[in-house]
Parts: sequence; structure tokens; C-alpha cells
Amino acid sequence: MPTRSIYFLLVIILGVLPLGAEGADTMAAPPHPLVGAIRWDAWHGTQGAPGQAVQRALGPTKYYGRLPFFAVVHGEDNVSIDGTAQGVMDREIDYAANAGLDYWAFVTYDENDAMSLGLKRYLSSAKRKKMHFCLLTEVDRWNNPASVERITRLMQEPGYQTVLQNRPLLYLGFFDNADFARQWGTVQAFRAVLDTLRATLHTKGLGDPYIVILDFSATQAAKWAEELGADAISSYATPFDLGKATPYLELAKADVRFWDACRATGSAVVPIVTTGWDRRPRIERPVPWETWQQPGAGVEKYVEAATPQELAAHLQEALTWMAQYPTTAPARISLIYAWNENDEGGWIVPTLRDGSARLDAIKIMLQAYRQ
Repeated sequence: MPTRSIYFLLVIILGVLPLGAEGADTMAAPPHPLVGAIRWDAWHGTQGAPGQAVQRALGPTKYYGRLPFFAVVHGEDNVSIDGTAQGVMDREIDYAANAGLDYWAFVTYDENDAMSLGLKRYLSSAKRKKMHFCLLTEVDRWNNPASVERITRLMQEPGYQTVLQNRPLLYLGFFDNADFARQWGTVQAFRAVLDTLRATLHTKGLGDPYIVILDFSATQAAKWAEELGADAISSYATPFDLGKATPYLELAKADVRFWDACRATGSAVVPIVTTGWDRRPRIERPVPWETWQQPGAGVEKYVEAATPQELAAHLQEALTWMAQYPTTAPARISLIYAWNENDEGGWIVPTLRDGSARLDAIKIMLQAYRQ
């Protein structure tokens, strides 16, 4: 999760209505929906503080099972996790495209930040045509004119994911009311920046950006979407009240509850598919941007790792939900948390231990679903 993220624990009410419950939209099911995954590219070894922190967090042997395929184990508590080589990105593109994924949503940082190396390698890859991309931006990065110019430029790149008549897809999240007020003063001031983006894209022959607001609260996301003229709502990951060694299927239920809560606001929805939540590496060895985390505090609370088949079945739930409610999901897009949040517990990138098992299960499901 982005380095300024705030840990969240919200109570979730279990007991999800079946997808065929009364109140479903009656329109015909939409065509092939798009499946995307969040990329948080901290896997750059010693080239930046985040890379060093997550490398240290995954150092203990007990976490080697979640090391990405390009990691190198040198010995106990000694691993290198550097995915910045062009060849690594090329392999990632092959893995994702072969599984049937449509796009990656890159968490966007300043151009010269080590966190941008993943996006740079994607843009320079000879294989990039196999996989589309879009941006996932934090609100506080929009107060830098250079960042806004870069966002505008990237949205004009070949392969940028569009929806609904050539509208570039843009995820916008991590709102903090106090930070927002301090940086922007009013909502109208920030909306003016988004309006300038819209106008600029029009001059380039593109449609309005399809802006999806990310928030851990469905009602708050809907509020921001209305005030900013955004198009849909979702979340970076699903808010969930963790228990001790919580089964993954309970997290999957929480996802569905969140989709329904978003739908209840009357907003368009991009369903978030959470693949896991297990922050024990960061709890035992806190990362510098999570200043609130005390070593060991809450280590007993996590979600048990999903099987590949459970992940694929949950993604199919999201596709079925969109088909059930086409007016709620008019853009027909879903978002997976995450491609590579390995230290936080949400990943589908191939690993040293399990290879591409998660992607293989997703591929089988998508092939059957799309027939």
C-alpha cells in the first residue's frame, strides 16, 4: 500500500445476500469485463528506502514463501528483492498477459523516485502491447504541477487503459480531510485541476478521464465522487475487522459486502478483489512510513493465505456481480489488490515457492468465464 497509507480496522457485518437476491438490475449482462491489478513497485532492492524496508521485512525464513520470483535468497535473514531489471518486467508482462489480465494500475510517484522504476521498465518494454496500464494516484501528489503534467502525459501513452468511448481510466485515492484542506483549501480548487486535465485530454482527442475514487468508506467515497465530478467508487483494499488467523473466505465475504455498500450509495462501482491481508512482516519489522506501528503489536491478527482456487473463485464473484448489476458497473472493470503487495499479504505475482499457481488458477477461470 502507498507509503503514506493509514492502517484501518472497520467492523464488517457478515452474512452476504446471494448475487441473485431481489433488487438485482434487470439489464442484459455486459460483455467481457476488464480485470486489472494494483502495482506497488517497492521491489527495487537498495535503490530506495521503501525497497530496503520491505526487503528487511521479508528477510525471515518463514516469509520466503511469499518472495516474488525474482528474489534471491542468500541465507537466513538475507534476501535480495530487486525487480528493476528490464528482463524481470518483461517476464511479469508475459505472466500477467498469459493469465488473462487486461491492465495494471501503477501507484504513481515522482518520475525520479525509485518507486517509479516499475512503470519506467513497463514503458520501455518491447512487450508492453500485451498488457495495458493506468495510474493510481494519491491526492496529495496533485499539488505539484510537474506531477500533474506527467500524469497528463502518461494518459496519452499507447496502451493506456480506456473505457466507455475512449475515456482514460484513473484511480484517485487516499483522501485525508485535514491534509486536503491544508493543501487545497476547498474542494473546488482541486476540482479545477481535474477540469484542466479533462480539457487538456480533449485537445488530444481523448474523452474525459474515467475517475474512480478510492476510499475505505463507501459513503465517503461517494461524497468525494460527487464533489469532484468523478465517475465511480472503489477502494484500495477492503476494510475488514481482523481476527486471529481469519479464513480467507471471510475476507472475500467482506469484499462483497463492500461492493454492495458502494452500490447502495447510488454510485457506479469498480469492485475491489482483495487477495489477502497479512501484515505480519511489517508488524514484526515496521517500515518507516508506518510510524504508528509498534513492533509486534497486533501480530496475531491476519488473514490466512488463500488457495489459488479460492482467489480465482472470488475474482469470478466480482465478474458475476458486475454482470448482475450492469448499471452499477457500466465501465465493466474490476481491480485486484494486488499484483505485488507481497509484504502486506496481497499478491498474485509468481513467487519462488509456488511459481505462477495463483495466475494459473485465474487463467483457467477467465478462459471458462469468457467463452
